[in-house]
Amino acid sequence: MAEFDPEKFEDKYVHYFAELQRAYKNAFETMNDRYDSQLIHGIDQQILNESEPFYDAESGAFRVDLPENPADRLTAVVVDDGKLEETLERYVEEIESELYRVFDLEPPSGSR
Repeated sequence: MAEFDPEKFEDKYVHYFAELQRAYKNAFETMNDRYDSQLIHGIDQQILNESEPFYDAESGAFRVDLPENPADRLTAVVVDDGKLEETLERYVEEIESELYRVFDLEPPSGSR
């Protein structure tokens, strides 16, 4: 893998598509092993399919932005809002963690 370049991340799907796929896939596998697989599949296909990873060069932090009203998007699974929110938050943390791992970067101190 080429060295991570924050400027290239602006055009991430051109320069880092394979790495992004790997990070999301690794996060999916981890979450699917630990949580209700139906819920994880629903989140993956109905919420995270419209998520957007970003890298802030100034802070050195990755973040994953979710689409608006993620709970409204999930129609494949019946789940209470609290459980969905908690699971989705944990899933996003796992994706962000995988992004650091895949790009061989250290998370900034004080981050998740």
